[in-house]
Amino acid sequence: MKKSILSIFIFVFIIASFGFTPSIGGEESLESVFKRIKEEVDQNSLAYTSLGTACQTLGHRLTGSEKGEKAEEFAFNLFKKYGFRDTKFQGFQVEAWARDTVTLSIAPPKSDDFREVPVVSLAMTPVEANITGAMVDMGNGLDVDFESKKEQIKGKVAVMNIGLVDPKPGQKNLHRSEKTALAIQYGAIGVIFVNTVKGQILLTGTASVTGNLISIPAVCISWESGVEIRKWMLEQPGLLSLIEMHNVSKPIKARNVVATLKGDNKKYRKEKIIIGGHLDSWDLSTGAIDNGIGSFSVIDIARTFKALGLKNKRTIEFVAFMGEEEGLLGSKAYIERAKKTGEIDEIVYMINLDMTNNVFGFNAGGRDELVALLKEIGNKIKSIDPAFGNEISNSAGLHSDHQSFLLEGIPASAPMGRLEKRVLDCYHANCDSFDLVNKKELESTVKYTAMLLYGVANANSIPAKKLDFYSTRDFFIKQNLRRDLELGNEWRWGKD
Repeated sequence: MKKSILSIFIFVFIIASFGFTPSIGGEESLESVFKRIKEEVDQNSLAYTSLGTACQTLGHRLTGSEKGEKAEEFAFNLFKKYGFRDTKFQGFQVEAWARDTVTLSIAPPKSDDFREVPVVSLAMTPVEANITGAMVDMGNGLDVDFESKKEQIKGKVAVMNIGLVDPKPGQKNLHRSEKTALAIQYGAIGVIFVNTVKGQILLTGTASVTGNLISIPAVCISWESGVEIRKWMLEQPGLLSLIEMHNVSKPIKARNVVATLKGDNKKYRKEKIIIGGHLDSWDLSTGAIDNGIGSFSVIDIARTFKALGLKNKRTIEFVAFMGEEEGLLGSKAYIERAKKTGEIDEIVYMINLDMTNNVFGFNAGGRDELVALLKEIGNKIKSIDPAFGNEISNSAGLHSDHQSFLLEGIPASAPMGRLEKRVLDCYHANCDSFDLVNKKELESTVKYTAMLLYGVANANSIPAKKLDFYSTRDFFIKQNLRRDLELGNEWRWGKD
């Protein structure tokens, strides 16, 4: 009898020290909670409906615009409607950018016969620009491309792919803002990006690595226009381009929207988990995919927790960030505020939803220590919902709001999902509209991410701890992200 009791205590100790305490004394098991989350989301999710309403009534959600302000209020009112008394705006000031007019014209050297090409400005480009220069084909716009033509590009206009075309094995793409930074570094006077998606699609996005206006015009043309121009460049060496643009830039105030669910465990409630997604979008369309599906999933996960009356050991903050598209401005402001108040030390984990759809597994974000915990949560999800894929990956990336947290050494990761090619082709383009949203796939994101959040919020420990200054440096080096951060002026550790 004593031996049997001892065995039980040993079993409970082993489980409790790693993941979750078994159901004892009436406490609800993790599997039971996951079943309730599944049933609630399957039957009552409002993510699809609320996103549809926002797309129809608000249109785009550009930071600093009147519609962006209305989107902030829309999210705030949803959190309040779902029962979050502790909902607040977190204001910050940014340099707002809005497009006005832009033209791109091409002509042979020593000719005034310019041919206009359909074009769109990239964000954070100059308020006024009027340049004429010969074009140089920089291929994929990587370091190796610029280095190989460093004697040719100064004073010229760089033509380069926004994605990778015919990449070499293991070759890694750079963000458009990083490619623009390289062009400026090598002395280019303008940038023409070629979209790598076929179908006459024009793509926008920020060309700034800092969130401030850049010094040269940067525009995007379609794949088809790029093919035509490159052919013409071969036939007419020294082919000229003329870029004329007018934009608007002024300081404005924007607001993150934060809803807080306090932890109910005295030991853990000072630990804080952030789950966020950026609410803002570009102005070419309604931004249903980027990032309506992410931000409205976050809001519906919050609704689900309230609807079920779920209790969590740790405090959870549900955040709709603004200004992500212009350079992670909202999440940077969030971090700066947390540093000033000392709340930065309370944040133990961050989950980011950016274009996350049809979740099938979890990414540990480059933190090996998290893999076992995420796998354990996934196993429990799969035990009550065999449709869940329960795949695990472990790599870190940049260029979304989780980057602001990673730079502080805070573990940050995301669920893994899938989007169809036809949907991805509309990234940052004028075809990113609500008709691309799949209701069932959106609800899978809400369902499985809510389970992940509940599991982490109630784990007996989160194995991945906050990294110190130099351990954070080593983390980025290990993840092969140093060059990205250097180009973005975010490398804080010197040259060594």
